[in-house]
Amino acid sequence: MFYRLLLVFALLLGLSACALPRNGAPPMGTEAEIVELARAIENLSPQVNPEEAARAARIAYRHTHELAIAYQITDPPLIHNVKVNNGSKPRGLCWHWAEDLEKRLKAEGFATLDLHRAIANGDSRILLDHSTAIISAAGAPMQAGLVLDPWRRGGELFWSPVTSDPRYDWAPREEVLRRNGRIRYVRAGMEG
Repeated sequence: MFYRLLLVFALLLGLSACALPRNGAPPMGTEAEIVELARAIENLSPQVNPEEAARAARIAYRHTHELAIAYQITDPPLIHNVKVNNGSKPRGLCWHWAEDLEKRLKAEGFATLDLHRAIANGDSRILLDHSTAIISAAGAPMQAGLVLDPWRRGGELFWSPVTSDPRYDWAPREEVLRRNGRIRYVRAGMEG
């Protein structure tokens, strides 16, 4: 645990030297970015309704922007995490983003799309774990879906096919929490 904290501290120190706060919330996705995500969602399966794919893409980008404003995002993710943990910012840890984005998308009641939660680095003693939301065709496993990660770029939506995410190897959230004995916290309404 000590080495993990030392590593995080060193990383934050290094990032804070070159990380300048930005003025205002991160930019919202462009129409071209929304269309590109909608096309990727639609291409998950021939059964995906194109209107649902377009709506999901628009919501993913818009809600990410709304959350960035609500979370008062002005710093890179790890710096913001420190501020959340010391109480000077309201929310914005990766699991907050995943939880809030998943909740908003689930409220749509999509018939041809499913939502999943995943964790990367959940078994690491060195790396920090990371949570995200994943969208897939209805009935498909999360590995066949797309990562929707607003945390990674500090309030700008990152998305990628789960299996080709350049930074993280994702596992189902419940599976990781069960392996690590943290499932009781989730059922009580708190993340790991």
